Amino acid sequence: MRIEADIYATSPAMTAMLCSKNESVAKTLMLLMELLGTYSLPPEATYPIAYDDTWPKADGFEAMGDLDCQGSQPAPEGQAEARYEQAHYKCEPATTIEDLEAIARFAKSSSYASFRTAVKLARTGSASPAESLMFAVLGAPMRFGGFGCCSLPMGGLLLNYRIDFDTLAVNMSSGIPYAICDLYCPAAGVDNEYNGIGHELQNARIHDGNRNNGLKAMGIHVLVINRDQMKDLVALEAFAQTMHRLAGARFRYRIKGYRKRQAAWLNALRTGIGLAPV
Repeated sequence: MRIEADIYATSPAMTAMLCSKNESVAKTLMLLMELLGTYSLPPEATYPIAYDDTWPKADGFEAMGDLDCQGSQPAPEGQAEARYEQAHYKCEPATTIEDLEAIARFAKSSSYASFRTAVKLARTGSASPAESLMFAVLGAPMRFGGFGCCSLPMGGLLLNYRIDFDTLAVNMSSGIPYAICDLYCPAAGVDNEYNGIGHELQNARIHDGNRNNGLKAMGIHVLVINRDQMKDLVALEAFAQTMHRLAGARFRYRIKGYRKRQAAWLNALRTGIGLAPV
Protein backbone atom coordinates (compact mmCIF):
# COMPACT_ATOMS: atom_id res chain seq x y z
CA MET A 1 0.00 0.00 0.00
CA ARG A 2 1.37 3.43 -0.99
CA ILE A 3 1.38 5.93 1.87
CA GLU A 4 3.00 8.82 0.02
CA ALA A 5 5.83 9.36 -2.43
CA ASP A 6 8.46 6.63 -1.97
CA ILE A 7 6.78 5.36 1.24
CA TYR A 8 4.87 2.07 1.22
CA ALA A 9 3.29 -0.20 3.84
CA THR A 10 3.65 -3.91 3.19
CA SER A 11 1.93 -6.96 4.62
CA PRO A 12 3.75 -9.12 7.22
CA ALA A 13 4.35 -11.78 4.57
CA MET A 14 5.82 -9.30 2.09
CA THR A 15 7.91 -7.69 4.85
CA ALA A 16 9.29 -11.10 5.80
CA MET A 17 10.31 -11.68 2.20
CA LEU A 18 12.09 -8.32 2.03
CA CYS A 19 13.88 -8.95 5.34
CA SER A 20 15.03 -12.38 4.15
CA LYS A 21 17.06 -11.02 1.24
CA ASN A 22 20.46 -12.74 1.24
CA GLU A 23 19.80 -14.18 4.73
CA SER A 24 20.19 -17.84 5.70
CA VAL A 25 17.35 -20.35 5.56
CA ALA A 26 17.61 -20.92 9.33
CA LYS A 27 17.36 -17.25 10.25
CA THR A 28 14.46 -16.72 7.85
CA LEU A 29 12.68 -19.80 9.21
CA MET A 30 12.83 -18.43 12.76
CA LEU A 31 11.24 -15.20 11.57
CA LEU A 32 8.45 -17.05 9.78
CA MET A 33 7.79 -19.29 12.79
CA GLU A 34 7.30 -16.17 14.93
CA LEU A 35 4.95 -14.58 12.37
CA LEU A 36 2.93 -17.81 12.11
CA GLY A 37 2.95 -18.41 15.87
CA THR A 38 1.24 -16.94 18.90
CA TYR A 39 4.23 -15.12 20.37
CA SER A 40 6.30 -12.05 19.64
CA LEU A 41 9.76 -11.00 20.72
CA PRO A 42 9.96 -7.41 22.03
CA PRO A 43 10.80 -4.54 19.64
CA GLU A 44 14.21 -4.05 21.23
CA ALA A 45 15.23 -7.48 19.95
CA THR A 46 14.86 -6.41 16.32
CA TYR A 47 18.21 -4.75 15.65
CA PRO A 48 20.44 -7.25 17.50
CA ILE A 49 18.84 -10.15 15.64
CA ALA A 50 18.99 -8.32 12.30
CA TYR A 51 22.73 -7.84 12.74
CA ASP A 52 23.44 -11.35 14.10
CA ASP A 53 24.08 -10.07 17.61
CA THR A 54 22.94 -11.69 20.87
CA TRP A 55 19.89 -10.46 22.74
CA PRO A 56 19.39 -9.58 25.52
CA LYS A 57 22.83 -8.33 26.39
CA ALA A 58 24.03 -8.32 29.98
CA ASP A 59 27.20 -6.42 30.83
CA GLY A 60 29.59 -8.74 32.59
CA PHE A 61 27.30 -11.74 32.11
CA GLU A 62 26.86 -14.24 29.36
CA ALA A 63 23.41 -14.16 27.82
CA MET A 64 21.59 -17.35 28.75
CA GLY A 65 19.92 -19.71 26.35
CA ASP A 66 16.49 -20.30 27.85
CA LEU A 67 13.63 -19.14 25.66
CA ASP A 68 10.58 -19.93 27.71
CA CYS A 69 10.35 -16.84 29.91
CA GLN A 70 7.27 -14.79 29.11
CA GLY A 71 7.38 -11.04 29.60
CA SER A 72 4.68 -11.17 32.24
CA GLN A 73 6.16 -14.21 33.98
CA PRO A 74 8.14 -13.64 37.19
CA ALA A 75 11.49 -15.34 37.53
CA PRO A 76 11.60 -18.19 40.06
CA GLU A 77 12.97 -17.29 43.46
CA GLY A 78 16.74 -17.57 43.63
CA GLN A 79 17.22 -17.25 39.88
CA ALA A 80 18.23 -13.64 39.40
CA GLU A 81 19.93 -14.63 36.17
CA ALA A 82 16.46 -15.07 34.62
CA ARG A 83 16.44 -11.34 33.89
CA TYR A 84 19.04 -12.01 31.21
CA GLU A 85 16.81 -14.47 29.43
CA GLN A 86 14.58 -13.75 26.49
CA ALA A 87 11.07 -12.49 27.10
CA HIS A 88 8.25 -13.07 24.65
CA TYR A 89 4.64 -12.00 24.56
CA LYS A 90 1.42 -13.68 23.50
CA CYS A 91 -0.26 -12.43 20.34
CA GLU A 92 -2.30 -13.54 17.36
CA PRO A 93 -0.49 -14.87 14.26
CA ALA A 94 0.65 -12.05 11.98
CA THR A 95 0.27 -14.02 8.75
CA THR A 96 -0.77 -17.37 7.31
CA ILE A 97 0.93 -20.14 5.39
CA GLU A 98 -1.27 -19.30 2.41
CA ASP A 99 -0.07 -15.69 2.36
CA LEU A 100 3.56 -16.76 2.65
CA GLU A 101 3.16 -19.28 -0.16
CA ALA A 102 1.60 -16.61 -2.39
CA ILE A 103 4.53 -14.25 -1.73
CA ALA A 104 7.01 -17.11 -2.30
CA ARG A 105 5.55 -17.67 -5.78
CA PHE A 106 6.10 -13.98 -6.46
CA ALA A 107 9.68 -13.96 -5.08
CA LYS A 108 11.53 -15.47 -8.04
CA SER A 109 14.87 -13.71 -7.53
CA SER A 110 17.81 -15.81 -6.30
CA SER A 111 18.16 -13.26 -3.48
CA TYR A 112 14.98 -14.71 -1.98
CA ALA A 113 15.89 -18.39 -2.32
CA SER A 114 16.13 -18.69 1.47
CA PHE A 115 12.63 -17.29 1.83
CA ARG A 116 11.15 -19.79 -0.62
CA THR A 117 12.84 -22.67 1.19
CA ALA A 118 11.89 -21.41 4.66
CA VAL A 119 8.23 -21.16 3.65
CA LYS A 120 8.27 -24.87 2.77
CA LEU A 121 9.74 -25.72 6.18
CA ALA A 122 7.63 -23.42 8.37
CA ARG A 123 4.59 -24.50 10.38
CA THR A 124 1.87 -22.71 12.30
CA GLY A 125 1.16 -22.87 16.02
CA SER A 126 4.43 -22.18 17.82
CA ALA A 127 3.89 -20.48 21.20
CA SER A 128 7.48 -19.54 22.05
CA PRO A 129 10.98 -19.19 20.58
CA ALA A 130 11.89 -22.44 22.36
CA GLU A 131 9.17 -24.35 20.55
CA SER A 132 10.23 -22.87 17.20
CA LEU A 133 13.81 -23.92 17.85
CA MET A 134 12.79 -27.40 18.99
CA PHE A 135 10.61 -27.86 15.91
CA ALA A 136 13.28 -26.66 13.49
CA VAL A 137 16.03 -28.82 14.98
CA LEU A 138 14.02 -32.03 15.26
CA GLY A 139 11.85 -31.55 12.19
CA ALA A 140 14.00 -30.08 9.42
CA PRO A 141 15.38 -32.43 6.73
CA MET A 142 18.77 -33.96 7.44
CA ARG A 143 20.35 -32.20 4.47
CA PHE A 144 19.88 -28.92 6.33
CA GLY A 145 21.17 -30.29 9.62
CA GLY A 146 17.88 -31.26 11.21
CA PHE A 147 16.81 -34.72 12.35
CA GLY A 148 14.12 -35.29 9.73
CA CYS A 149 11.13 -35.93 12.00
CA CYS A 150 8.78 -33.88 9.80
CA SER A 151 9.11 -36.63 7.21
CA LEU A 152 7.36 -39.13 9.50
CA PRO A 153 3.76 -40.11 8.56
CA MET A 154 0.58 -38.39 9.77
CA GLY A 155 1.94 -34.87 9.50
CA GLY A 156 5.35 -35.40 11.07
CA LEU A 157 5.38 -32.89 13.93
CA LEU A 158 2.44 -30.77 15.12
CA LEU A 159 2.88 -27.70 17.30
CA ASN A 160 0.57 -27.12 20.28
CA TYR A 161 -1.69 -30.03 19.41
CA ARG A 162 -4.69 -30.58 21.68
CA ILE A 163 -5.47 -34.06 23.00
CA ASP A 164 -8.82 -34.49 24.77
CA PHE A 165 -8.71 -36.94 27.66
CA ASP A 166 -11.08 -39.86 28.12
CA THR A 167 -12.57 -40.65 31.53
CA LEU A 168 -9.61 -42.74 32.67
CA ALA A 169 -7.12 -40.04 31.66
CA VAL A 170 -9.16 -37.32 33.40
CA ASN A 171 -9.15 -39.38 36.58
CA MET A 172 -5.41 -40.08 36.36
CA SER A 173 -4.71 -36.38 35.81
CA SER A 174 -6.84 -35.31 38.79
CA GLY A 175 -9.48 -33.64 36.67
CA ILE A 176 -7.50 -32.13 33.77
CA PRO A 177 -9.77 -32.44 30.69
CA TYR A 178 -7.14 -32.15 27.94
CA ALA A 179 -3.47 -31.50 27.23
CA ILE A 180 -1.78 -29.16 24.78
CA CYS A 181 1.36 -30.84 23.45
CA ASP A 182 4.30 -28.56 22.66
CA LEU A 183 5.45 -30.73 19.78
CA TYR A 184 3.36 -33.81 19.01
CA CYS A 185 4.41 -36.65 16.73
CA PRO A 186 1.20 -38.55 15.81
CA ALA A 187 2.95 -41.45 14.08
CA ALA A 188 5.04 -42.16 17.19
CA GLY A 189 2.47 -41.16 19.79
CA VAL A 190 5.05 -38.86 21.37
CA ASP A 191 4.61 -35.50 23.07
CA ASN A 192 7.89 -33.55 23.16
CA GLU A 193 7.75 -30.99 25.96
CA TYR A 194 10.23 -28.16 26.41
CA ASN A 195 10.89 -27.49 30.10
CA GLY A 196 11.98 -23.91 30.62
CA ILE A 197 12.02 -21.63 33.63
CA GLY A 198 8.25 -21.68 34.06
CA HIS A 199 8.18 -25.45 34.55
CA GLU A 200 10.59 -25.27 37.49
CA LEU A 201 8.05 -23.66 39.83
CA GLN A 202 6.51 -26.00 42.41
CA ASN A 203 2.92 -25.56 41.18
CA ALA A 204 4.03 -26.10 37.59
CA ARG A 205 5.81 -29.33 38.48
CA ILE A 206 2.66 -30.66 40.15
CA HIS A 207 0.49 -29.70 37.17
CA ASP A 208 2.98 -31.20 34.70
CA GLY A 209 3.01 -34.46 36.64
CA ASN A 210 -0.78 -34.72 36.61
CA ARG A 211 -0.93 -33.77 32.94
CA ASN A 212 1.68 -36.35 32.00
CA ASN A 213 -0.26 -39.02 33.88
CA GLY A 214 -3.28 -38.20 31.72
CA LEU A 215 -1.23 -38.48 28.54
CA LYS A 216 0.16 -41.83 29.65
CA ALA A 217 -3.39 -43.06 30.23
CA MET A 218 -4.07 -42.12 26.60
CA GLY A 219 -1.10 -44.24 25.51
CA ILE A 220 1.09 -41.25 24.66
CA HIS A 221 4.79 -41.11 25.47
CA VAL A 222 6.01 -37.86 27.04
CA LEU A 223 9.60 -36.81 26.29
CA VAL A 224 10.85 -33.80 28.26
CA ILE A 225 13.61 -31.67 26.70
CA ASN A 226 15.33 -29.26 29.07
CA ARG A 227 17.40 -26.16 28.37
CA ASP A 228 20.75 -27.94 28.37
CA GLN A 229 19.51 -30.68 26.03
CA MET A 230 18.47 -28.05 23.49
CA LYS A 231 22.21 -27.43 23.05
CA ASP A 232 23.20 -31.12 23.05
CA LEU A 233 23.14 -32.67 19.57
CA VAL A 234 23.69 -36.19 20.87
CA ALA A 235 20.69 -35.88 23.18
CA LEU A 236 18.54 -34.35 20.43
CA GLU A 237 19.55 -37.20 18.11
CA ALA A 238 18.35 -39.67 20.74
CA PHE A 239 14.94 -37.95 20.89
CA ALA A 240 14.68 -38.15 17.11
CA GLN A 241 15.75 -41.81 17.06
CA THR A 242 13.11 -42.61 19.68
CA MET A 243 10.35 -40.99 17.61
CA HIS A 244 11.44 -42.86 14.49
CA ARG A 245 11.54 -46.17 16.36
CA LEU A 246 8.08 -45.68 17.89
CA ALA A 247 6.75 -44.68 14.46
CA GLY A 248 8.16 -47.86 12.94
CA ALA A 249 10.57 -45.91 10.74
CA ARG A 250 14.28 -46.37 10.29
CA PHE A 251 16.55 -43.53 11.43
CA ARG A 252 19.53 -43.39 9.09
CA TYR A 253 21.85 -40.66 7.85
CA ARG A 254 22.28 -40.47 4.08
CA ILE A 255 24.71 -37.56 4.14
CA LYS A 256 28.35 -37.15 5.10
CA GLY A 257 29.53 -34.78 7.80
CA TYR A 258 26.10 -34.78 9.42
CA ARG A 259 27.31 -33.64 12.85
CA LYS A 260 28.94 -30.52 11.40
CA ARG A 261 25.75 -29.77 9.50
CA GLN A 262 23.71 -30.20 12.67
CA ALA A 263 25.96 -27.87 14.66
CA ALA A 264 25.84 -25.24 11.93
CA TRP A 265 22.03 -25.53 11.64
CA LEU A 266 21.50 -25.29 15.40
CA ASN A 267 23.72 -22.22 15.70
CA ALA A 268 22.12 -20.55 12.69
CA LEU A 269 18.68 -21.10 14.22
CA ARG A 270 19.89 -19.66 17.52
CA THR A 271 21.23 -16.62 15.68
CA GLY A 272 17.76 -16.13 14.21
CA ILE A 273 16.36 -15.53 17.69
CA GLY A 274 19.29 -13.66 19.19
CA LEU A 275 21.08 -16.47 21.01
CA ALA A 276 24.82 -17.00 21.12
CA PRO A 277 26.20 -20.11 19.40
CA VAL A 278 26.89 -23.22 21.46
